Amino acid sequence: MRFLALCALALFTLTGSASIAQRAPAPGTIRVRLNTSAGVIVIALDAKHAPRTVANFLAYVDDGRLDGTSFYRASRRTGAPKFGFIQGGIGSDPRRMLARPVPLEPTSATGLHHLDGTISMAHGANPDSGDANFSIMVGANPSLDAHGGSKGFAAFGQVVQGMDVVRKILASPSGGGSGAMKGQMILAPVRIVSAQRLDGVAHPTGGAKPWLIGVRR
Repeated sequence: MRFLALCALALFTLTGSASIAQRAPAPGTIRVRLNTSAGVIVIALDAKHAPRTVANFLAYVDDGRLDGTSFYRASRRTGAPKFGFIQGGIGSDPRRMLARPVPLEPTSATGLHHLDGTISMAHGANPDSGDANFSIMVGANPSLDAHGGSKGFAAFGQVVQGMDVVRKILASPSGGGSGAMKGQMILAPVRIVSAQRLDGVAHPTGGAKPWLIGVRR
């Protein structure tokens, strides 16, 4: 009986973890699965509170602009290297960029915060310069929220499966880089094989796909 009970518990655990991506999403959320060379990450995007940021990210997903990109940065907290964030996306590849960057939706307006597992839109010196580079938090990073004179970054969803993969990427050997990214570039970037919308209907932009020119399919 004890053996049967243990088998039943193991089966429940396996099927429970495997079925997360098949469950109905919470109202106002749209899930995206990132198939990476390190494993699968499923993110629930909060279209209710950060609609512009989510719409922009989904445009990149639906166009296939994130397919074949990578996680290229592991920013580990000084003194607590198991915490920080990872960053990935299109990098500086102009062939994959949409014509218009997304205006910042600050946390002070959305009510979202940079908690463990939060996905956040990266941007340059101009807060309204977000494209498809994004970060995933490991542990809370409140310094990325809007505060004082800083508009911070746009939190727009949460990891619902695959935090073990995120932590594995954060622990990747890193080096190189400069400025804020010094020592943080992943030496063997983790490939984002594909990004797939799990909910709703895809709405590709219909734009040209110059990054596919010369690529065997």
